[in-house]
Amino acid sequence: MKKLLFIRFSSIGDIVLTTPVVRCASRQLDGVEIHYLTKPAFSGILKSNPYINKVHELDNDLQSTIQKLKSERFDFVADLHHNIRSIRVRRGIGAPNAAFPKLNIEKWLLVNLKWNRMPDMHIVDRYFKTVADIGVKNDGAGLDYFIPEMDRVDLNVLPDKHRDGFVAMVIGAQHVTKRMPAHRLNELASKLHLPVVLLGGKDDYEQGEVIVRGNESMVFNACGKFNLNQSASLVRDSRVVITHDTGLMHIAAAFRKRIVSLWGNTAPVFGMTPYLPDGVGESHIFEVQGLGCRPCSKIGFNQCPKSHFKCMQEIVLDDVVSKVHKLF
Repeated sequence: MKKLLFIRFSSIGDIVLTTPVVRCASRQLDGVEIHYLTKPAFSGILKSNPYINKVHELDNDLQSTIQKLKSERFDFVADLHHNIRSIRVRRGIGAPNAAFPKLNIEKWLLVNLKWNRMPDMHIVDRYFKTVADIGVKNDGAGLDYFIPEMDRVDLNVLPDKHRDGFVAMVIGAQHVTKRMPAHRLNELASKLHLPVVLLGGKDDYEQGEVIVRGNESMVFNACGKFNLNQSASLVRDSRVVITHDTGLMHIAAAFRKRIVSLWGNTAPVFGMTPYLPDGVGESHIFEVQGLGCRPCSKIGFNQCPKSHFKCMQEIVLDDVVSKVHKLF
């Protein structure tokens, strides 16, 4: 095999979860050239990956993208997104191809009828099914994330108290129902009594300021001050990561961190928990069991459909604090 194309358009966490398949294909297929198609917003996640020879960006004109890819003459296309656009791309290229099992029916049954027909299998292992027939196997080495040298953060930019060890608290998430409310995160930070660096985008800055109140000496609001790779650098240099079900959770897993994850409307049963190699790093999941409304979505909402948000309001913060202290 000479050329292999992987397709995953979005988003941060989903792309990071494809990295074991990319690495194994590169290492296990003699002389292969690895290409990857994604959206322009996410290409920076992949451009420093040494296992990828070329990153292609999805054009607004899908036919134009297909024509450019056709000229590459791929020997195989692995569709790790499996939606209408990715189907059009792989069919348009015309090379032998496979798509990973997306399990949309099983997810619909779980969300809408609360019937759990999901297999006991992580999404990474489902990704590997896509390349099984071309001889690629999981090496068990976990996820990858490569930070460009220019984006490595000097810890001297942090307050003095944070330079000898800190908790990275990821407060952002694409959907509100994946995020613990700011007043609860403020309470959590207050109970920790540990140096904390808040991570998120510019849209998370104001929420970060709520968490800082009353904790000014121990909490540093880095939301919006660093790009994704720089935030990843801070995750890598932290002692413990507290995070929602979001992209930086998977980046933390790529660095084999000690992870405490807080789960709201989504659920670990979907198969997207922190993916760690055996015996490396730690993953501790906090979720409210027994809620009849959960999971209410496979992705998330802008507000709780039931208006009570018990999945985040009822997580016992003292238990979270106890676990973080042990890990720190």
